[in-house]
Amino acid sequence: MRVFLLAILLSAITLNTFSQEKKKTLVAIKTQAAPKMDGELDDAVWQKVPFATDFVQLRPNAGTHENAADRTEVKIIYDNEAVYIGARMYEKDPAKIAREFATRDQIGNADFIGIIFDTYKDGINAAGFFVTSTNGQFDAKYALPNSEGNSEDPTWNAVWISKVKIDSLGWTAEIKVPYSALRFAKKDIQTWGMNIIRKRQNTQQQLFWNELDPKQNGFINQEGILTGIEKIVPPVRLGFYPYFSTYVNHYPYNMAGVPNTKASVNGGMDVKYGINESFTLDLTLIPDFGQVQSDNKILNLTPFEVKYNENRPFFTEGTELFNKGNLFYTRRVGGQPLNYGKAYDNLQPGEAVVGNPTETKLINAFKLSGRTSKGLGIGVFNGITNTAYATVEDAAGNQRQVETSPLTNYNILVFDQNLKNNSSVTLINTNVNRFGKDYSADVGGLVWNLNNKKNSYNLSGYGLMSNKFYRSQQTVTGYNYNVTFGKTLGNFTWSVSEDRVDKKYDPNDLGILFNNNYLDHNLNLSYANYKPKHFFTKWDVWTNTYSSYRVSPYSYQYFNQNFGAGANFKNFWYANFNGHIRMSGNDFYEPRVPGRVFKTAESFIFNLNLQTNQAKPFSVGIFYSNAWLNRFNGKGNDLNVFYNYRVSNKFSVGGDFMVSPRINYIGFATVANDNVTPIVGLRDAQTVQNIFNVKYTFSNIMGLTFRLRHYWSKVNYKQFFDLAQDGALANLTTTDFNHNVDQNLNLWNIDMIYVWQFTPGSEISLAWKQSAQSYTNLGTQNYYNNFRDTYNQPQNNNVSVKVLYYIDFQSLKKHRKG
Repeated sequence: MRVFLLAILLSAITLNTFSQEKKKTLVAIKTQAAPKMDGELDDAVWQKVPFATDFVQLRPNAGTHENAADRTEVKIIYDNEAVYIGARMYEKDPAKIAREFATRDQIGNADFIGIIFDTYKDGINAAGFFVTSTNGQFDAKYALPNSEGNSEDPTWNAVWISKVKIDSLGWTAEIKVPYSALRFAKKDIQTWGMNIIRKRQNTQQQLFWNELDPKQNGFINQEGILTGIEKIVPPVRLGFYPYFSTYVNHYPYNMAGVPNTKASVNGGMDVKYGINESFTLDLTLIPDFGQVQSDNKILNLTPFEVKYNENRPFFTEGTELFNKGNLFYTRRVGGQPLNYGKAYDNLQPGEAVVGNPTETKLINAFKLSGRTSKGLGIGVFNGITNTAYATVEDAAGNQRQVETSPLTNYNILVFDQNLKNNSSVTLINTNVNRFGKDYSADVGGLVWNLNNKKNSYNLSGYGLMSNKFYRSQQTVTGYNYNVTFGKTLGNFTWSVSEDRVDKKYDPNDLGILFNNNYLDHNLNLSYANYKPKHFFTKWDVWTNTYSSYRVSPYSYQYFNQNFGAGANFKNFWYANFNGHIRMSGNDFYEPRVPGRVFKTAESFIFNLNLQTNQAKPFSVGIFYSNAWLNRFNGKGNDLNVFYNYRVSNKFSVGGDFMVSPRINYIGFATVANDNVTPIVGLRDAQTVQNIFNVKYTFSNIMGLTFRLRHYWSKVNYKQFFDLAQDGALANLTTTDFNHNVDQNLNLWNIDMIYVWQFTPGSEISLAWKQSAQSYTNLGTQNYYNNFRDTYNQPQNNNVSVKVLYYIDFQSLKKHRKG
């Protein structure tokens, strides 16, 4: 605690010590006539307009100014409807302009130019618009890093226009960003934060108009200034996205009374409404997520749940305000029913569960979010999922319904106040209401992120409280806090943190936490050289010391010492290595029985990663890991090879191959028939995953993707042990348990999707999905036999067509006037 008190004191002393560096400024010019959007800068409105130039590299050679022969010139004009960007990217040899075609929100191997507007000039929140040399569009929102460390939200989409042209001097781009795609304050004189990014794939140069110092923490806070915008009025931002979809699903049940082929028709709509110049309402009615990519499911041998990526657009777009304190895991909404396993309880003789939905049906959801001119961000999220039922059938064909999840309402309320020096403080509350049929839950607290003026020191963290409200028992209340302090500027950076979670804290009704009841300490040290000599363009070394203790009753859990180094080479290859030493410890979760502990062995893991130049037609990456356990001569290896071959600017193939053998590992096997005695086993495990991708892009608005994944994992137990009360392995005396606990899982998924964006914001998509799964307790077959048997399993085939159409209120008004 002395360390953390000292950290807080140092932070307070340094908060007002430094001053910011001077930033570049560009003046936007108002025009009465909009330029013709053809990608050429020969319109009269572009003449005698000041331009931004003298871009500076961030990568590969930080601080190096662009060559005059390959310079960048960007002009900005505006009228009462939109902001227009005209960009000239010079190239000594235009043949070296990278021109891979990609559909919406994909860059591929193409040069691009992008502009980022911070319309409230808070140095924290911004919107970016990027166009590639093949006129591919990419847009994103930017905010403070979320729980995964990401500050960019590429799933955010706006409707805007761009055109490009390649000529003998290089290439040019024109971009029109309607005010309906931006949020800004309603005032006569606007001053925006702005930065412009150019990427030259052939030389891997990433250049910024206002220089980014890699030694400084933050991205938006290192922006330049855009002035000259006056007397513009935020428009009515109202857009409708109605959709129509149809599905045909075939699975060979081959059972009397059960059709093999089923068809369905769906319809719904998304609405985006700008309530005022600052706030937007996003509403989805009867959403359809049937075409999103299939989950990468795995065989989970841990005591914790698997966290899956979110692929549903409504839940990935514009959620930066809600990603505070790990309180919003979007997969909870429409996820597995709360009482999924209840369907298998109290089955009568002859009864079987013939239907048990793994997901609840989302009826509707909305997001209200925005930020006032004073920097106060307000976010409201609400979603409702329908009641879920499992179907139980007896031998005579009689069926009954078992409720596995009640009608449920999910709520989030956020107040996020921007402060000086790119700092912020946030109040957040999440609530799950099951209307009295099951317990309800509430989690809330304070999140803070404080920087000094120079962004050289940071004090961040949160304090949270959870409540579970039951109908017939006392409310359960838990607490969690985190405090992190560190130096964030310079070649040498460091941070120290403390994270405490009591045994009753549980945010998992809407957030995610793998386990509670711990007290962790973390010390990170890092040194990076951004201007090295000889073979490198950057290298860094780091070390991390991590310790964990159980809170109640207080006990040591584990101690880790981690270290590593990485380097970017001048040939644009990248390599790193890292090592992880874990001392013997106490695992209170692996036994799966409350009150028991499993004594873990000392281990050492060494990892090596190598990636070649991804701008080349063929690129490859290799990850290798070797683990040693100081018990039974345990060994583990991981080999992961991923590759991509760009056959042409339209066609590419790639893949990801991973094999992970584990020899003589010890872990939980089963629980004895008394339900209180954990049995652990000495086991071998083997996991192989193959992913194969094909992409053919017809143009920047039309493309076809194909993804095949086969996953195989098996576990063979060789010896069983009892656990002593202190967690040590003991000779087996318990015999009353299921000895046949080997596992063998195969998963097969194909996702093939064709997308055509026939007008801005509107698209037609055609999808084919195929899946198969097999699970047995016979872990003796090799990979070939598993692959063959999986392919021969009954396949579920699903074909769907979805039409999404964008209707803009402003266009409707103009059409009506016309």
